[in-house]
Amino acid sequence: MERVKKLRIAVLFGGRSGEHDVSLMSARSVLAVLAPEKYEVTQVGITLDGEWLNGENTLDAFAQGNFRELNRVVLPSEPSHSALYILQTSGSGETIEKLADIDVFFPVLHGPFGEDGTIQGLLELADVAYVGAGVAGSSVGMDKGIFKDVMRANGIPIVDSLLVLRSDVHNDINTVIAQAEKLGAYPLFAKPANLGSSVGISKCNSRSDLGEGLMEAARYDRRIVIERGVGNVREIEVSVLGNEEPRTSVCGEVLPSREFYSYESKYVDGTSGLIIPAQLPVELSDRIREYAVRAYKAIDCAGMARADFFLDNDTNQIYLNELNTIPGFTSISMYPKLWQASGLSYAQLVDRLIELALERKIQRDHTEHRRLA
Repeated sequence: MERVKKLRIAVLFGGRSGEHDVSLMSARSVLAVLAPEKYEVTQVGITLDGEWLNGENTLDAFAQGNFRELNRVVLPSEPSHSALYILQTSGSGETIEKLADIDVFFPVLHGPFGEDGTIQGLLELADVAYVGAGVAGSSVGMDKGIFKDVMRANGIPIVDSLLVLRSDVHNDINTVIAQAEKLGAYPLFAKPANLGSSVGISKCNSRSDLGEGLMEAARYDRRIVIERGVGNVREIEVSVLGNEEPRTSVCGEVLPSREFYSYESKYVDGTSGLIIPAQLPVELSDRIREYAVRAYKAIDCAGMARADFFLDNDTNQIYLNELNTIPGFTSISMYPKLWQASGLSYAQLVDRLIELALERKIQRDHTEHRRLA
């Protein structure tokens, strides 16, 4: 019997963002379900300084912060390679040696330099198949300010917000606070425009809180989003999967253990409750899922995304909060849990994402990049 060729997968994790540790947790779960009879897996960890490293038990080495036994690796941007190379340094200079040919790159990178279109740009230049959204979908999904403008243009309801610059905060924070207060009564939320996993987000119940929240957000980005707080809300999430014809999971509800769904409640203490499926009237559930698909298509997303909504308990008004193009894949993450409740196991989900990456690559290969004579 002819042996089936294994797909060669490179899993990228770590990264330069404040969500580095979350990425390591997500990658551990993904690596655990990549069946060895189907895949040859190469682990590539990216340090906080941006070095790409590989070696024996790369993920464990990253978790321990011990990189001494790892080798530097590079992905050439020229389309003719489709491989990773070990970069070796000696007294006579630097040389490269092929580490592995790669069929699909699987970025498990959250936040800037991983989820924002930057790594996707490199993978596009190298002309390789990769899991997830492309450059445009990744960058728009990551930037809360631009994302909100796109949602407004597409008639998808969002919470009132204001975009300010770090320089505005540092030069005249009182004017920024006065502008923010025009959004409505406290609480207000201050958020870095380009970060996820609730890093740098503050719920502000007063002027002094807002000042502190703006300074905290400014640590993580030069652009800051201030949002009006919506009072009596439920937090509803939907998982989306697919390329040009995406489908949605059942809706789930987050019950935050803290004042809002914070980084700690997501990844540290795991105390937030999840209700899957969310107890919603069919009409509301269908409308939320419809908004999720519309938002997904509006930013030209691909592969996967988790759509996060607020539902006003008093009015049943729906607000789309964000679209996360590389959602958490940890054991307590909502994205895979929603698909599991919808009949797709964690392992099947990872397999499908790899299939979608290959399908997307075939579509890209059909695009002409030179004008025919």
